[in-house]
Amino acid sequence: MSYCLNPNCSEPRNKANAKLCHSCDSQLLLRDRYQVLKALGQGGFGATFLAEDRVLPGQPRCVIKQLRPSGTAPYLLQMARELFEREAVTLGKIGNHPQMPRLLDYFEDREHFYLVQEYISGATLQQEVKRNGAQNETDVREFLCEMLPLLQYLHERQVIHRDIKPANLIRRAQDKKLVLIDFGAVKNQVTQIAASQSGQTALTAYAIGTPGFAPPEQMAMRPVYASDIYALGITCIYLLTGKSPKDLEYNPTTGEMMWENMVKVSQHFIEVLRKMLEVSVRNRYHSASEVLRALEMEPYLDSLADGLVAQPNNIGKGKYSNFDNSSNNSTGNSSSSGVAQVAAAIRARRARIPDTNSNIKDSRQRVVTTQPRSSSTNVHSGNSTSVSRIKLQPYLNAENLLAAYLKGRRDFASHNLSLLNLPGANLSETNFHSSRLEKTNFQGANLHNNDFGKASLNRANLRDSNLSKTYLSYADLEGADLRGADLSNAYLSHANLRGANLCGANLTGAKVTDEQLALAKTNWMTIRPNGRRGLL
Repeated sequence: MSYCLNPNCSEPRNKANAKLCHSCDSQLLLRDRYQVLKALGQGGFGATFLAEDRVLPGQPRCVIKQLRPSGTAPYLLQMARELFEREAVTLGKIGNHPQMPRLLDYFEDREHFYLVQEYISGATLQQEVKRNGAQNETDVREFLCEMLPLLQYLHERQVIHRDIKPANLIRRAQDKKLVLIDFGAVKNQVTQIAASQSGQTALTAYAIGTPGFAPPEQMAMRPVYASDIYALGITCIYLLTGKSPKDLEYNPTTGEMMWENMVKVSQHFIEVLRKMLEVSVRNRYHSASEVLRALEMEPYLDSLADGLVAQPNNIGKGKYSNFDNSSNNSTGNSSSSGVAQVAAAIRARRARIPDTNSNIKDSRQRVVTTQPRSSSTNVHSGNSTSVSRIKLQPYLNAENLLAAYLKGRRDFASHNLSLLNLPGANLSETNFHSSRLEKTNFQGANLHNNDFGKASLNRANLRDSNLSKTYLSYADLEGADLRGADLSNAYLSHANLRGANLCGANLTGAKVTDEQLALAKTNWMTIRPNGRRGLL
């Protein structure tokens, strides 16, 4: 069969030996060389077709991308011509890579613009998932290990793909390698030009990429290299769940995509995916190499977490909880340097931090000597070189603590309450000053008007909790989950918010600085101290 490329043709299908279209009389052999066999896809600004090159021996197949201006106005033709040339230059700059189709030809014909690329035979990842179902963690890890070096190759050549998604990834039938297709350089430039033309805003929906896979900064027409990292992370969620972003549920309070309860993967892999999917660019991995390093850290995670509760801030810039070690590895990316850093961290922490399990089991009073954090973290006051001695009170389990509260007790200062499970508890107007509450579960709890001054809430679960008017000065909230929490009028002066998740949190009237919030994770659902929603 021969296919007509006239976009206005009412019946484009023709017999294989036809010279002219039976419907519109258009020539069917493009440039006296390419015979189009069928349409592969169509979008708002162009279409792609499968064709045969009748000039080369064996008549090899190729893909023809036709760029179609949406009108005949001179500025639209000029815009299309510039965009067409820009994409051709981009594809030429990329050069030959085994995981990308080669650019074979480009030309203009009858006010339409054409790119001819190598044809990749195989099924897309979207087709694979629809046929075989969701993939497991091992498969998705292999996918990342295959795709991340390709992204690094593109980004080193100053190219942002902008449209990474399962439908644009083909597993080549010949060698089972993944091939990335449909480069989005044209789409981004369409947006920038069309946005300045009144009455042409319909082009922008095509220009910014695929909704759900494109991150917020790309939807705002400001894509960066990390935009491709986000799209790759969304693709991983699709592979693990078999659902596209539009079919997943979103938390109405925080605006976050709810996917974690739908997958069965390791906690380490969840952490990597979380950071790939950060809404804020500053909290996301900035390069493909950072993601690769995070994946390579896994063999050491069990020993790193074993017996450790608090995380010091003075061991390098990166935080092992979110695997951001770009600063530590700036002089070398070898796994041996990563092992050395992790080993050093383990030794340093074990030398300073008491055994949490023994603290929980021991109901006797004990004196614990701890090193204060660096003054740069704004967690503790006083001389940074002195040793702080904290006298911990007898250990209380969750049942005893709640019973004591019901009997009227409101003072639990300097207690070791780490790892307690207190979801939905009513503990308002209570004194937890200088207490240890690492990894304590306060989800949905009422903690209104409490005193958590100088308390350690490291990685505590405070999701959807009521912390209004709560005193948190010098508290350590590093890595704490505060999604959807009510922190209105809370006092957070000098609190450590590094890595704290404030997505969807209400900070109206809170005493907190922009510098503190810059260390935390926020999104468009976060209510700032001034009462407005949005990112910094």
